[in-house]
Parts: sequence; structure tokens; C-alpha cells
Amino acid sequence: MNWMRRRSTAAGIAVAAALVLGGCTGTGKADDKPGAGRGDEPFAMTLTPDEGARDVAVAGKVSVRVKGGRLAAVEVSAPGPGKLAGRLNTEGTAWTSTAALAPGATYTMKARGMDGEGAQQTRSATFTTAAAPKSRTFFGEYFPDKGTTVGVAHPVAITFSKPVRDKAAVERALSVTAVPAVEGSWSWLKSWDGRDRIDYRPQTYWKAGTRVRLTMHLAGVDAGGVYGTQERVVDFRIGQAVTSTVDVKRKTLTLARNGKTVRTLPVSSGKKGFETWNGTMVVLGKTPSLRMNSRTVGIFGAEAYNLGAVKWDVQLTTSGTFVHAAPWNAGKFGRVNGSHGCIGMSTADAAWFYRQVGVGDPVTVVHSRDTAAVGNGYGDWNVDWESWKAGSALR
Repeated sequence: MNWMRRRSTAAGIAVAAALVLGGCTGTGKADDKPGAGRGDEPFAMTLTPDEGARDVAVAGKVSVRVKGGRLAAVEVSAPGPGKLAGRLNTEGTAWTSTAALAPGATYTMKARGMDGEGAQQTRSATFTTAAAPKSRTFFGEYFPDKGTTVGVAHPVAITFSKPVRDKAAVERALSVTAVPAVEGSWSWLKSWDGRDRIDYRPQTYWKAGTRVRLTMHLAGVDAGGVYGTQERVVDFRIGQAVTSTVDVKRKTLTLARNGKTVRTLPVSSGKKGFETWNGTMVVLGKTPSLRMNSRTVGIFGAEAYNLGAVKWDVQLTTSGTFVHAAPWNAGKFGRVNGSHGCIGMSTADAAWFYRQVGVGDPVTVVHSRDTAAVGNGYGDWNVDWESWKAGSALR
């Protein structure tokens, strides 16, 4: 099988495989009673591959042929790759594909013909192509997961296992719908570890209670020499609007729920040379106890630390920014910024904050420096809306 064979150009794929040739209307049901055909020849329609065929070679051709009549329309399509381009012969009796099939995809053929008396005849068949070798496949790791409830700032994020060269082809195979509806856009970026990633977010935070659906039709999609393997429908929900603001100058953290301030806590953020990231970060996860070793974030020498059992840890960035209990800094909360970049507070206050927030809740830091990068966790909200939309491969 020739896995390296490229699929047709976007222009070629855009050519509809449906070929409407005219004729009178009919029932459109499969296996209609055949007409007399042309002369004494009975009407017959043959679809190749056959119904239920599996492991069909991607280098093979799809065809529909008729005897005793002519073809009116043919459409061959799969959820990920879309419509398969093809051509009808001059006699109107045979349709043959002109583009390569995608590997690992399930295609449906629908054909409509007319017998010699003008009565419509319809046939359909479904077949599956052979999967590509693993070295030629990719998948997307997506968040949020199915059935979860997340905060108002959580984007839809998909990180890919292989480089995506044809970003437009992949983006066309993805969709997000929301109830209530939102204005939103996909945007391509690099994750913290350098992998290709695409995120979808609304122009502003989701509304509390929104129901969101991610649809991935990636099976068989050619991303530039590698092929997708996934068909997914992922439903999740947006919870209450829990937002937090850290003011580095005032050394406070203020938490609000559904727009109403709940509590303001004294904190200590990053000291000079280790300033806490500015801008909006999003809660990635929580753990009640965690060892923090400065070597994991590239801090050595006199500033090195190795702290066991740090309590009430709320992670904000992939690079290692947390909100957590910092009893060793007692006396600095609300007075001095003395951390290595995290947001520290008393053990009691950290336990309270830990109970209030969840994955997807935004934490915005003001009056600091060096805004958190878009791919460092979910820094999506640090990009203005026009620039975010410009990151789509379809604009």
C-alpha cells in the first residue's frame, strides 16, 4: 500500500462528488423495482468496493457502474476526510474516484441512477480502508475530558502527537458548539514542550452553566504525511464563575463568585528576579500535598530549595507556578513579596482557597511583569481577540 501518496489538492477535494445529471423524480428507496432498461437490457448498478468491505487498499479506486440506464448522482464521503472527488464518463454509465482514499476511514457510497423508463434506482454501500502504519498516524490529546465540569476560562485544547503540517485540514475536521451559543475561534500554538496544539476559546469567558460539545472527525485526515485516527464527541459543562485576582503591589488575592467578592487574602508573590507571571492563568489541577524541588524549574545554587509536603497546591502553569501554603514565609503575607514565583499564603488561607477553586478557573495577576506565555498552561486569555482569531489556519 502506498501510504506516502498524497491526497488531492484542496481544490480537487472541494469538487463535489455528487453529480446531478437531470431526470425525473422518484421514490429514492434502495432496491426499487428495475425498469425495462435500454432495449431489453435490465437495469443493474454495481458499487465497488462491496458493502461491508474492510481493509480496502488506499491506492484502490472506488467506482459505480450501471447497465440498462445511466447515473444521476454519486457521492462518496467519510466523516474525517470529507467527500471523495471523482469523474463520470461521457456515456453517464460509470463514475470513478480521482483522489486517493484516506487510511483508517469509513466511507459511505450513495448512488442514484435512472433506468430506461426514467424510474430512479438507488444503491448504497459502506466500506472501511486499511489503517496506516503507526509511524504514519497521529492523535490529539484533548481537554476538558468527557462528562467533566470546568471553570469559565477553560479552553478546548488539543495537543498532537506528531507535527501538523497541514493545519487547515486538521482544523476543518474539528468543531465546537455551545448552548448558549458563543462567538469563538480556534488558534494554533505551541505547547510548553514544543508540540503542536490548537485551542478554542470564546471572545470572553464562557457563561456559567454553558454546555459545550467538541466533535473530532480526524480519522483518515492527512495532516501532511501522517493520518488521524480519532472519531470523538466530547460533552462537558461550565460551572460557576469563580475568578481570582492577585495584586502584586497590594500583596492580596481576591476571590469572586459569579461577580461578587467573597474574600480577600494576604499573599506573598515572587521576589525581584523571580517575579510571578503577569496576566491570566488558568487552574490546571490541584493536589493536597506536593514536594517542590527547585531543580525541576532550573533554580540552583544559593536560591535552591527542596521542600517536602507543601500543602494545598493549586497549579496555574505547566512551568510550575502554584498557589500554595507557605508557612516558612509567615510575616511576609500582605507585606513582602518573597517567593520564587509562586503565590504563597498561610496554611489556613491556602486550604480555604483550595476548596473554592477548580480546574478551569482563572487567576489573573496584575502589576507584575513578563506575561505568562500562551502555551504555558492556558495563557490563551493573554492574547487579544483579533490576534487570537488570526491564529486560525482557516482565516
